[in-house]
Amino acid sequence: GESGSVVVQTAPGQVVSHRGGTIVLPCRYHYEAATHGHDGVRLKWTKVVDPLAFADVFVALGPQHRAFGSYRGRAELQGDGPGDASLVLRNVTLQDYGRYECEVTNELEDDTGMVKLDLEGVVFPYHPRGGRYKLTFAEAQRACAEQDGILASAEQLHAAWRDGLDWCNAGWLRDGSVQYPVSQPREPCGGLGGAGSAGAGGGASGGVRNYGYRHNAEERYDAFCFTSKLPGRVFFLKPLRPVPFSGAARACAARGAAVAKVGQLFAAWKLQLLDRCTAGWLADGSARYPIVNPRARCGGRRPGVRSLGFPDASRRLFGVYCYRAPGAPDPAPGGWGWGWAGGGGWAGGARDPAAWTPLRV
Repeated sequence: GESGSVVVQTAPGQVVSHRGGTIVLPCRYHYEAATHGHDGVRLKWTKVVDPLAFADVFVALGPQHRAFGSYRGRAELQGDGPGDASLVLRNVTLQDYGRYECEVTNELEDDTGMVKLDLEGVVFPYHPRGGRYKLTFAEAQRACAEQDGILASAEQLHAAWRDGLDWCNAGWLRDGSVQYPVSQPREPCGGLGGAGSAGAGGGASGGVRNYGYRHNAEERYDAFCFTSKLPGRVFFLKPLRPVPFSGAARACAARGAAVAKVGQLFAAWKLQLLDRCTAGWLADGSARYPIVNPRARCGGRRPGVRSLGFPDASRRLFGVYCYRAPGAPDPAPGGWGWGWAGGGGWAGGARDPAAWTPLRV
């Protein structure tokens, strides 16, 4: 009416994008502008980082616009006529996942609306070489970041459980809680009756077991990480002979790539349908392989990324999974291998793999 009250409308549910994508966070507003024009309206976008904490994303007042922090150069108003406060977000990152608040203020009133940005991706459990239940909350955050991911949210873990994730080890989530998904109930994993599950099923169908919010500086668990679409490509590299871990980086570098991280392998398996029944080194020193089409000789009847743990790094047991960034050339196309100029040196591992160079074979 004529009171000057502002009404903000945002999209119900959530909007979905992926890493590297462009998304519009929809927000429209209306008020009687007979006295005050739209030029006097202040538009502000913030991200909810905690239940009572917000981070500035974007502010606009008339012709003055400003983006903050990591949103600089990526965020702008859609500007689709009067009353449109929608925010265009480009080159979406993993850290962009979450809830955003659109606030519209005129000289008399204000109103807000909420938009949830979700990402297509995959949740993966993680623990370092030191063993299970070794990570504080901060260490779990760092571990996920080092493996091309972020700590998963409770919603993402629940969605992964619905998709069949079954993991009988508790891990940190983004909100500081500790949970784990059980698709096939069994005694060692919370029992057969669903005891300990909260809000995500239970009983004979399993559920997401929830330990609640734990002391994040003292208690130690694994981590549940989340990653999204890869900007590049993961591929398996089989040198002339299996390599120890010390030779993995050299082998990938000769192909214009780096040793793949755990999150990159999971993303390639889930989103690029990488299927390879051969174990290879990854950047954290683990050995894994991705299976899209299960078969008996490749680790069981369910798809997934199989893990051989953290083998002795000096043993020459594996090839290596490499990650090549977009646009990076392959300096060693088919017909290349790895060895030492002048030949020889293979028997008994007499030469240092760190000294390998690409050789045409």
